[in-house]
Amino acid sequence: MLTGDAKRVAESVAAELGVDEVHSDLLPADKVSKVEELLTCQHGKAKLAFVGDGINDAPVLSRADVGIAMGGIGSDAAIEAADVVFMDIAMPGMGGAEATQRLLALRPQWRVITLSMFGDEHYYQRMVEAGARGFLLKDSPFDEVVRAVETVHGGGTYFSEPLLGSLTGRMCSSERSAGADEPLSARETEILVCVCRGLSNQEIADKLFISKRTVDKHRANILEKTGCRNTASLVVYAIRQGLVDLL
Repeated sequence: MLTGDAKRVAESVAAELGVDEVHSDLLPADKVSKVEELLTCQHGKAKLAFVGDGINDAPVLSRADVGIAMGGIGSDAAIEAADVVFMDIAMPGMGGAEATQRLLALRPQWRVITLSMFGDEHYYQRMVEAGARGFLLKDSPFDEVVRAVETVHGGGTYFSEPLLGSLTGRMCSSERSAGADEPLSARETEILVCVCRGLSNQEIADKLFISKRTVDKHRANILEKTGCRNTASLVVYAIRQGLVDLL
């Protein structure tokens, strides 16, 4: 843990979180130096992520391979320097969906991950429409949070498994939507399921033994037929159509 807090406070927080190594009383430049040291120790495809929410965290968020900030409670400087933003659905003043829309209007390349305890699909639909790319429950285990950050930072979309299960149960117990005016072909359905699993177009092409160009064309057709705007919308569409049963 790298922090500007006093040693006593830093060690208390670290003990509560189970953090083994703590560096306290750091200035912004000190944090950057520590991250530089860690970056020199990286091996292979390993990436260094830094989570921060204060003005003093902006320089190190920019230097890390993946900068992560907290939407709603984080400083503007930290959010602007980050690559991934965690956003709570329920926040005082402005809701998560509206905040996400405003953030992405300013900087479309930001990746937003939704955090919530809500099980109602309605909230997630609003976040999907706002442009969120990841969806986690607040009690998600650490390894799943890491997977979500890796997936979203890499350009994919992530739904936590418990959330998918909850949404599936709710939607399958209610009447399924009527579907698109033009049904998906068997190949398009197959590709949509792969998309829901988080596979890239190249990975889908390799799996189905077709060219990436063919996958690109099918995905464009799927978006047009379903009326979806992005991958997250496609996941919700697949859940509503019962295709999630294939995941």
